[in-house]
Amino acid sequence: MRISAGDLKGRKIGSKKSLGLVTRHGVLRPTSSKVRESIFNILGGVIEGSVFVDLYAGTGAVGMEAMSRGAEKVFFVEADKKRAEQIEKTLGKCECSSRANVIRLKATDFIRQVQEDSLRFDIIFLDPPYYSGELEDILSNLADAGIVQDGGIVIAEHLSKKRLPEEIGTLRQKKAYKYGDTMLTLFRKEP
Repeated sequence: MRISAGDLKGRKIGSKKSLGLVTRHGVLRPTSSKVRESIFNILGGVIEGSVFVDLYAGTGAVGMEAMSRGAEKVFFVEADKKRAEQIEKTLGKCECSSRANVIRLKATDFIRQVQEDSLRFDIIFLDPPYYSGELEDILSNLADAGIVQDGGIVIAEHLSKKRLPEEIGTLRQKKAYKYGDTMLTLFRKEP
């Protein structure tokens, strides 16, 4: 896997083995390069100078792509110790650790922690395991916690056959984009 654009274009993120793509629960399915490219085409110039969260970071590819394209700060949230360590290792090789924060927590614990710390984010990307059933609960937690800036963006990656509500708390669905069996649903935080 490689970063596709920006300052870090062409940098290798890791091999399938080093990224831990095969787990005891099956194969980890990272966001494809086509879908990653689409995410940043959708975001356009909004990424520049933003504070970005890669929730359920997995390989860290989406967060690293955000950093490469100009995000000021990226939070990589990954509960799996080996994957979090691999993200840190890759960031060290890219010499961009100062703009990153790798957090080894479950998504719900991260949301609770940053809510207590009164942190706010411009863009949150989340890609929970497709069959975990966590997606709507996490979106609801994000809306309730108030950690998305007014006007901020939340992008959820999920199975295309799963339709999400038009509104989740203060998050309003703006558009959904389909790529084969993958769907990207974009929400904006209303004031």
